[in-house]
Amino acid sequence: MNGIDERLARLGVRPEDLDERFTRSGGPGGQNVNKVETAVLLTHRPTGVTVRCQEARSQEQNRRLARLRLAEKLEGLAREREARLRHERELARRQKRGRPAGLKARILEHKRHRAKVKSSRRRPGGDD
Repeated sequence: MNGIDERLARLGVRPEDLDERFTRSGGPGGQNVNKVETAVLLTHRPTGVTVRCQEARSQEQNRRLARLRLAEKLEGLAREREARLRHERELARRQKRGRPAGLKARILEHKRHRAKVKSSRRRPGGDD
């Protein structure tokens, strides 16, 4: 579990942040899964992320798999958070950026043209 624990440490997960509980697995495995609590329920308290693992017949393998899955979930959350922040920064940068001079000129020309079109729709001789 050393490599997995290092991976969790890189994510900022401390061992005291983890809540680990053991339950009976059920399913195939015979007498072992019916009598021994081999399933692992691992919860990261600060984020509330929970992982349950009952794939292997041994508790130690399930602990390792649960920690691995928890690390993967937390890495995914970190990637999503970083992508969201990057998107917000890019959006703010685009909103601050001014319009190019050529675009401003085209917009003003279009406005003048529309004003001419609309003024031609008026009634002749009316001061409306």
